[in-house]
Amino acid sequence: MVNLKKYNDVSKLFVIFLTFFFVASCSKQNYYVTKIEGKRIPITEKENQVPQIENFIKPYREHINKDLDSVLAYCPETLDKSTGKWQTTIGNLMADVTLMRGNIVFQAREKKDIDICLLNSGGIRSILPKGNVTARTAFEIMPFENSLVVIALKGEQILEMVDYFIAEKKPHPLTGVTFTIDKNNLPKNILVQGKPVQKETIYYVGTNDYLSNGGDNMNFFKKGVQKFDLDYKLRNILIDYFKEVDTIPVISDIRITVE
Repeated sequence: MVNLKKYNDVSKLFVIFLTFFFVASCSKQNYYVTKIEGKRIPITEKENQVPQIENFIKPYREHINKDLDSVLAYCPETLDKSTGKWQTTIGNLMADVTLMRGNIVFQAREKKDIDICLLNSGGIRSILPKGNVTARTAFEIMPFENSLVVIALKGEQILEMVDYFIAEKKPHPLTGVTFTIDKNNLPKNILVQGKPVQKETIYYVGTNDYLSNGGDNMNFFKKGVQKFDLDYKLRNILIDYFKEVDTIPVISDIRITVE
């Protein structure tokens, strides 16, 4: 005779098991990211090109390349930032051009003159090669989006600037100020636009927006009494200058002398 009680107990266990199984299988699963992988796929690689995309981009690329490669001026010799201890020909050019072009904007807006221009040697990212000069050359020299800023500094901060320059021992682009480094590695005969610096006089110093906020430890800029953002990119300053001249000058006048 069949043992119904035993059969019922087994059925109950089986039902309970099935219920637990379905509940467990339907419960919310938690997933966690254990690894992220990425791959760069340049759209210029032939195997990754899509004809429709290439056909869309091609006219824009050709137009941009035409603008970038149009000859604007000629450079008689290579200008390099590594050719001088305190000054370089490319640094002199950068500082002079920035002050000159910046003054056009500053005089029109503020009816004032920029007295000094100080940039950073590290901001010059390429040589200015001998031969034809194009807009692409300017992008190679100044690839960053830095803009020209004018800071009003007292003569006291100009003295700090000169001290910084001597301590750094780098050929930062500089114009508008000259000085001598004596045998004790101290500055003397500091002149701004040919006149002795006065501690309480206000001088207008052109620089880039990065340095104006104390970049490269140029903290004297943070002590400025007034700040003017000219909204004029240094790269555009170069391009505008190249368009104006036929032959780029090699500027080698002495701005810093050493005893």
